[in-house]
Amino acid sequence: MTKRNGDLIVGVWPLAGFDRVLHYRVPATLASEIAEGVLVRMPILRKQHTGVVREIDPLPDYPREKLKYITGIVHPHPVLTPDLIRLAEWMVSYYAAPREAVVEAMVPAPVRRGVKSKVEKFLRLGEVVPTSEEEEALRRRAPKQHALLAFLRQQLKPVKKPLVLGRLGISAQSCAALVKKGWVVEEARTAHRAAYVDDFAGHELVAARKVVLNEEQQACTDAICASLETGAFKVHLLAGVTGSGKTEVYLHAMQAALAAGGGVIFLVPEVALTPQTVGRLRARFASRGVEDVVVWHSMLSDGERMDAWDALASGRARVVVGARSAVFAPLPNLRLIVVDEEHEPAYKQDETPRYHGRDVAVYRAMLNRAVCVLGSATPSVESWVNATSGKYLLNRLTRRVDDRKLPVVQVVDMRREILKRRGSTTLSDVLVEALKLRFEQREQSILFINRRGYSSSMICKECGFVAECGHCSIALTYHRTDETLKCHLCGDETEAPHRCPGCGSPQIRWRGFGTQKVEDIVQRILPAARVVRIDTDAMSRKNRFRELLSEFRLGKIDVLVGTQMIAKGLDFPNVTLVGLVDADLSLHVPDFRANERTFQLLVQVAGRAGRGDLAGEVIVQTFTPHATPIQFGRQGDVDGFLEEEVRMRQQFGYPPFRHLILQTFRGPNAEKVAFFAEHWTREVVKLAGDTVEIRGPAPSPVEKIKDHYRYQVWYFTKQVTKFNRQLATLRERFPLPDDVFTTVDVDPASVM
Repeated sequence: MTKRNGDLIVGVWPLAGFDRVLHYRVPATLASEIAEGVLVRMPILRKQHTGVVREIDPLPDYPREKLKYITGIVHPHPVLTPDLIRLAEWMVSYYAAPREAVVEAMVPAPVRRGVKSKVEKFLRLGEVVPTSEEEEALRRRAPKQHALLAFLRQQLKPVKKPLVLGRLGISAQSCAALVKKGWVVEEARTAHRAAYVDDFAGHELVAARKVVLNEEQQACTDAICASLETGAFKVHLLAGVTGSGKTEVYLHAMQAALAAGGGVIFLVPEVALTPQTVGRLRARFASRGVEDVVVWHSMLSDGERMDAWDALASGRARVVVGARSAVFAPLPNLRLIVVDEEHEPAYKQDETPRYHGRDVAVYRAMLNRAVCVLGSATPSVESWVNATSGKYLLNRLTRRVDDRKLPVVQVVDMRREILKRRGSTTLSDVLVEALKLRFEQREQSILFINRRGYSSSMICKECGFVAECGHCSIALTYHRTDETLKCHLCGDETEAPHRCPGCGSPQIRWRGFGTQKVEDIVQRILPAARVVRIDTDAMSRKNRFRELLSEFRLGKIDVLVGTQMIAKGLDFPNVTLVGLVDADLSLHVPDFRANERTFQLLVQVAGRAGRGDLAGEVIVQTFTPHATPIQFGRQGDVDGFLEEEVRMRQQFGYPPFRHLILQTFRGPNAEKVAFFAEHWTREVVKLAGDTVEIRGPAPSPVEKIKDHYRYQVWYFTKQVTKFNRQLATLRERFPLPDDVFTTVDVDPASVM
């Protein structure tokens, strides 16, 4: 590291609303601690801010003597590793996101704020041993100090100082006297809070057992390990039917990466899956110590998140398990990234920066010359096309572990059920009888419906009034538990009316159904059974979800009713029946991915059944039994569905054959939003010409959310970064009014 004119100069990415690099001088006292990626404090105008060092000793084109000094270093470890800095630059250009937003997504808030890890003090015997005369004198003059020495001699490892002093009734000064003599040593250690000790995950821990891979698992493992040995960037798509043992392949690949001294990132789509995954990893890696596995997700407290980050940044831990933000974990020597259930839309961030965790994982693996494994029973169309075209390596698992049979799928036409019962119905006769049979046989059932609440809306039979949200263009959902109407977009709620607000009639009733209603119906059918509902409304208390899953695994719950929270990745051997109450909910939405989402949901939900020694059955209730995803899902024909979907996407030029960029304009005045969206689009047409296909502007499918009206513009292009630069140029000369906002979403997971 060189100095010029006596001072070291650094370029800093400020976290203060500046989307540019600012230059500062480094005091001589801090020069030895400065490195690329370090978080520093520096003055901007008259206030102190933080920023990340982007470059060291650049050559600014203005006098150095006018530069201010940085005032401090926040953490001893860099908050961005070199590969994360390059990843940030790519995300800024590809996702059209402000640099500050990208850095804030990568660096946890408590780390940015300078929160320190909790430090605990431990005591152990020192290297200096008192003579017999000294010890005898100590026993007579200071019996409590002598008791401390005697206690520490009985311990096999250091013990917490406050605990020992409190138990023996010894003052800190007495202890300090022993430390001064060298008879006792005081150590400061970073406290390991639940972030990576994760006490609850301990309840999920299963005894580590030697697993013998079948031929398919071994072949997939060998292929991934061969890629690891080459030290070159590779992406493997591990496509395996539900229950085929993909996790075992992940674990063997992770063992190979760790044995070579590398670090591993394991991504899961939902926070709820973390304890189960952590339990399995810790059971396998127990010999390596608990610090090997760190938990990382949005539900951690500041202290837990700080401890997790510090364990990774310092190199104490080399495995991180978590949701999409774990892809930014500061792991040194990253060798392997696993993205489980890679098809899940939960990997897509719905606020700036709108990144996709799977795609970022692939890019970060490329930067590190590492291996990325994408796993799924129902691969996304994007990953499937990449694998079948040779861009990714395709590995297949075609049968379940121990050759267990896939569940039998029965499709129930709800149109016939309505005719048979001469009215609407929630659960078919077939599903009701199947539930009764499983309860009698002491087997467990799961009912899935992707709608919270008791019913989807309230409607007046006299005048047709529908209770709608005053802030969003959707009907309010009726929740029977607290007799309220709630909006699931903005969170607004109001008391459910007993009379119609429109005409005053008492004939206002709920229509449709949600998880609460299904729960009530099942409880009436099986009064002796324990029926539990799992959705975001019922999971208000921290760890409640994990507690219920633990009870379900132990057989204390007979029927689980839930939303998509229970649709993926969970493994319960005693579940022999899965009911998909309304398979059409995800099918009839204005989104080109509707077929794909419905097929994935059906196969994934069906995969929760028959994972143990007992055969499984799946009952799918639908009003459109002949729809393509229903029929392919019924047969479990993943290849057939993907081939059909790929043909459709290619015919219409949908992703992955072209990138889709979704731009949304919103504001409180509908006419104003529409005017500026149309004016903007005309300017884009002039700027981009024929290189981009533009559709819109048009009202969004959900036109109003939180009192803001929304208009969409779709851009189809094969050159995302180039087009983003054109949009950035246009923004500079096309300022929007203060009450019209716009967002750009590259590769959106939903166009709703």
